[in-house]
Amino acid sequence: MQFRPLSAALVAALVPAAALATNGDQMIALSAPTAAMGGATVAAPRDALTVLLNPAGLAHLVGAEEGKGIEEVRMDFGFGLLNPPRKVNGNESDSNWYLMPTGAVTFKATDRLYLGMGMGGVSGMGVNVPDIVSGSPAQPMVTTKQVFRLSPGAALKVNENLTLGASLNIGYQSLALYNAGFSLPQNQQFGFGATLGAVYKVNDKVQLGAVYTSKTDINDMEYNTTSGPVSFDMDMPASYSLGVAFKPSDTLLVEFDIKRIQFADVMDRIAVTGLTGIPSFNFGWDDQTVYAIGVRKIMNDKMTLLAGFNYGKSPIGSEDVATNLGSTAIVEKHASIGLTRKLGKRVRGNFAYTHAFHNKVSNGVQSIEMDQNQYNLNVTYVF
Repeated sequence: MQFRPLSAALVAALVPAAALATNGDQMIALSAPTAAMGGATVAAPRDALTVLLNPAGLAHLVGAEEGKGIEEVRMDFGFGLLNPPRKVNGNESDSNWYLMPTGAVTFKATDRLYLGMGMGGVSGMGVNVPDIVSGSPAQPMVTTKQVFRLSPGAALKVNENLTLGASLNIGYQSLALYNAGFSLPQNQQFGFGATLGAVYKVNDKVQLGAVYTSKTDINDMEYNTTSGPVSFDMDMPASYSLGVAFKPSDTLLVEFDIKRIQFADVMDRIAVTGLTGIPSFNFGWDDQTVYAIGVRKIMNDKMTLLAGFNYGKSPIGSEDVATNLGSTAIVEKHASIGLTRKLGKRVRGNFAYTHAFHNKVSNGVQSIEMDQNQYNLNVTYVF
């Protein structure tokens, strides 16, 4: 099959959008307790990584004993392993394992003020397809995209019922791309955004949460190629979430969250300079509404079990398959289970497994498909 520079360049440019996460190109969770709840922790956060998700939750974390807050400091560190088998036009991608380290710490400054800082991979990973057309000559695609975020934040207990929080989001995006048309070497850019959150305790059984995360404005990705400089602006989308947690008993909690991710603002049309004949990449991504439900059951003073379900319709529709052949961010349904085990007076171990069910989007001629397995392991230390 004869290589066509224009179409290959367009397809290659779409590959960076193939961030191997779960809600579009966004991770639904950064830690085991959050993943096990299907990402439903806006109203009742469980670990210090809430500074990245709802900073108001810093003031509501569990300390050394269940039902009591932290005395001075809480630390949560761990990692995730993502296994996302995927295909482009029936061709399987290699490089199917990705490591995602995370960590956060929370300090109790006063009885009302809590400070925290967290870091973790919020999007990315990449794709490695040996041939996207099953023709001759082969047209491979290989890319590495990683978006890492560092967030210092604070939470203030306004009164016994209301807590407000805020964090600064420092984004770090790394991207490299190779295909039969051109090669873009590894490049890194920083960007900034913010998150505002609130937690409101209605009564002993009901608690509400709300979060707004602004767009992370990443500096233009710029590359020096043999044909001249190439640049484009690929930002991280804004989102807002609402959650309600219901606690029918001291040992049982159920939370339901709804989240809106504004993909259309950053992934509908991206202007490009430096590629002849291609003024823009028209991805056509739609905004995504995500629904998550999580259940947490305390079995005894050492063991807690968790389970969750997460659903978000793919932001890529069948009408956009031709312009998203490198984008496998289409999984929709996710089921998760996990546990927290108390290993000592101040130490806990946390594990979660999440499976994203297989999904395929096709325009009748071309197709993209993927499913996922994700494993999270975290250690908690409080004092």
